[in-house]
Amino acid sequence: MAAAFMHGFILAFGLILPLGVQNIFVFNQGALQKRFINALPVVLTASLCDTLLISLAVLGVSLVVLGSFWIKTIFLSTGIVFLLYMGWSTWKSTPGNHKSENNTAETFTPLKQIVFAASVSLLNPHAIMDTIGVIGTSSLNYNGAEKGAFTIACIVVSWLWFIGLAAVGRMTGELDKSGRFMVIINKISALIMWAAAIYIGFSLF
Repeated sequence: MAAAFMHGFILAFGLILPLGVQNIFVFNQGALQKRFINALPVVLTASLCDTLLISLAVLGVSLVVLGSFWIKTIFLSTGIVFLLYMGWSTWKSTPGNHKSENNTAETFTPLKQIVFAASVSLLNPHAIMDTIGVIGTSSLNYNGAEKGAFTIACIVVSWLWFIGLAAVGRMTGELDKSGRFMVIINKISALIMWAAAIYIGFSLF
């Protein structure tokens, strides 16, 4: 069972480490909120969404749903539109330390954090395909308690990662008083989102 747990831990860490839309959003909110506790909505939402996706992947439910050509096409198309919108929103955004009196868009309310975090988690085709294709497939090697240990390990990594990511973002926000670094991060984030949308678009054909 220990081997299954370690397998899940290492596998999940390898999948979640690369810079992606979900990670960028959690990091940005950690950096832009005045206190770490204000970023908890995005951390909890991202973690719960990953918990849901991992559980569905291990149970095989997501594979059955996305096995339908039309469902997959609609899902990917929605993801492309969403990523294009998120990219544009991030590109034109102004970090908190650069806000003018009329620009408060970057201080996300808890509800807005939840909605956006759920969107980048559940409407991100690339992340979901990784979850289904890698975690879901790998879980087939285990049964019973071992499968449970494997699943728990993947979920634990997700929670620890998002908490740590938001914390690092908060420290970065404290150090970056001018807001210039976050401007650069936002531009890079937008380019990554647009690149992901293009990649998914090609995958449709």
